[in-house]
Order: sequence, then C-alpha cells, then structure tokens
Amino acid sequence: MKYNSPELIFLNGKKLNQKFYLQPTLKIARELLGKIIVRRLEDKILAGKIVETEAYIGEDDPACHAYGGITPRNKVMYLSGGHAYVYFTYGMHYCFNVVTEKEGFPAAVLIRAVEPIMGIELMKKFRNTNDINNLTNGPAKFCQAFQIDKRLNGASLLEDEIFIIEPTNTETFKIVRTPRIGIKQGLDKKWRFFILGNPFVSKTKPTPKP
Repeated sequence: MKYNSPELIFLNGKKLNQKFYLQPTLKIARELLGKIIVRRLEDKILAGKIVETEAYIGEDDPACHAYGGITPRNKVMYLSGGHAYVYFTYGMHYCFNVVTEKEGFPAAVLIRAVEPIMGIELMKKFRNTNDINNLTNGPAKFCQAFQIDKRLNGASLLEDEIFIIEPTNTETFKIVRTPRIGIKQGLDKKWRFFILGNPFVSKTKPTPKP
C-alpha cells in the first residue's frame, strides 16, 4: 500500500516483533526512542514518535510495581515481552508501559512522552487543548491523547489496536540518561532515557521526590 501524504509514509515501517521485546529492558528503553507508536481507533489512527522512556526491572527494583512479588495489579508485568501494561495512578491518570523480557520475569518500559505525528486534531480534542506542545509531553497526557486506559492492559503489541513500528526515515539524535522521575526509591539507577533537545520531553532535568 502506498501513501501520498507525508505523515502517512511512516506506516510503511516494520512493526516490532516479539524478538525485540525479549531483549534486556535497558536496551529496549534506549532503542524505543525514535520508534513510532500507533493507536487505532475504528477508522482513525493516532501516531507519535517516542521521545522519553523509563525502565523498571524485576522484583528487586524498589521503584518497580513488581517489587515484593506478583499481585493482581502487576500480573501483566509477568507476561512475555510484547504486551501492554496499563495502570491507573493518583486516582485520575493512566500510564502505558511496554512489557519486556521473558515470561515470568517482571520488567517494563514506561512511555513517558511522545512527539505527535498523526491525528493531532483528534489528540487536541481528547486533551481539551489547542496547545500542541502540551498534548503528549508526559505519561498521563500521552495516555489521554491516545485514548489509552485499562481496556488495553494486557493487550498484545503484535496485534493492530496498539503497536510500535520502525520509522521509515533514518534520524540521528543524542540520548540522555538520568535517574527516573517522581520516585522515592531507586534513585541511584539512571534508567530514564530521552532525546536531547526534543520539545516534547516531559522534563529536561530529573526532579525526584525526597
């Protein structure tokens, strides 16, 4: 299928397969930067470039939801890599994570921010704002703009409702690595990654809670 519209050309990109998602989590967190996440809503398509991620790895990571073992809330993290882990936080927001590594090992990459590419007017409607710079520059904003909620918890990223593809164009950028944001434990781990200079990164400097 050929596309004439420039913003649709990326859809010719190859969907990431399960082999990608079974790699070490930190490697995935870096390599997801620049990839395109696609959300299908009936006859509409939303898409954005991933520009910021955070890794959460195993039951020994005090900032990970799996810290201390499996629970009904975090059980999706124990699935094989290539599933969506969506959780509700602060009683009002959703966050979207990519489950990584082998089945039975709880690890995931939080998508913190994306750069809008396609379906921007629809994103503005869902976010109730006309400010494009404020559409998807944070994990909760991204989920609201892309209509991500608990219905996608456990969804396969190998299917067509939500998935990630390789961009068709080659882009070079510098990746910055910092401690994760908004956590009280695990502050020693530099497991946050973002594209330097991208205006949709949620924060340019980490501001962990005390």
